[in-house]
Amino acid sequence: METLDQVILKRHTTRVFLSKPVPRTLVDEALELAQHAPSNSNIQPWRMVFVSGPALERLKSALVAEAGRGKPKIPPLPESFRHFRSELGAEVYGKGLGIARSDLEARAAAEIRNFEFFGAPLVAIVCMHKDLGPPDALSVGMYLQTLLLTLTERHLDTCVEVSVAGYPDVLRSELGIAPELLILCGLAIGYSDEELPINSLRIGREAVDKSVVFLYE
Repeated sequence: METLDQVILKRHTTRVFLSKPVPRTLVDEALELAQHAPSNSNIQPWRMVFVSGPALERLKSALVAEAGRGKPKIPPLPESFRHFRSELGAEVYGKGLGIARSDLEARAAAEIRNFEFFGAPLVAIVCMHKDLGPPDALSVGMYLQTLLLTLTERHLDTCVEVSVAGYPDVLRSELGIAPELLILCGLAIGYSDEELPINSLRIGREAVDKSVVFLYE
């Protein structure tokens, strides 16, 4: 049995999945545990739509077609935060996939893989009610992290995908997501293809003192 510390450090983003099916029993166990995440006034604002099989194939085709019409509509970051995405891209495309910065065609093809959920056999779309606010989005985040860790403990790999939230109309049309639900992100679930270098990539984190302040007086 792995410790909580081990599971936290083991969880990472998987960017190529095997086609191996995900047992529903493992997902159900993880969901039962994630349901115990804290939330504002116990409203439990998270809403999840899972898709697999032919329905997932239709969704992927629709997303790829829409993203291929122009530059993918990945939700933007404010100017002062954009360097984080650039630095991550250098790690993923350069170090993980071996794509030169100047190879725009290969980078574009790799970017489209986001909308194929990197080949994962099971996908979830994470939502909350549109009338809720930042405290409730925080609650959804705590739920999602709990779910990620419980899936990791069951030897399932994951990738949280904000990119697909740039196409809410496609997601609503293909999955019947109600208009009152705000689409936050996608979640790819499956088994990592461990033979590929991209899946051994580990992205560093800033030192704790960059994010945390202790006040004593």
